[in-house]
Amino acid sequence: MAKKIVIAGSASLQEKALYWKKFWEDQGGCVTAYPSVISEERFLEEYPQVHADFFRSITEADMLFVMNEDKNGIAGYLGAESFAEMCFGVAQNLIHGKSIEIILLQMPDERVQSYQEIVLWLKLGWISLYEKDRA
Repeated sequence: MAKKIVIAGSASLQEKALYWKKFWEDQGGCVTAYPSVISEERFLEEYPQVHADFFRSITEADMLFVMNEDKNGIAGYLGAESFAEMCFGVAQNLIHGKSIEIILLQMPDERVQSYQEIVLWLKLGWISLYEKDRA
């Protein structure tokens, strides 16, 4: 059975999201959710369900890949929503006994608000950094 993979990250980086979706599928994974754009006209109507479905996908995932690509001049940018999704994955492992592998694409710049938590979680082994030769 294929590994279920959820990709978290900025929906404004669609080209990168599609790159990583194809990358993981080429490795034999099944990408069940990834950042997608919601139309501005229907954003308030669609966002709650899209958000709920995304979190539900995390609960069923074998891997949560956080594509913290460079953005806004910040290396390893990690926005609040992507960090919240990563927190949710960590909480699933800690509280509900899940074994979701949580992989961060790259170490964020120290200017990223959650930098200290990332350092701690790496030390604790709750998350890991992507290794280019892993696949």
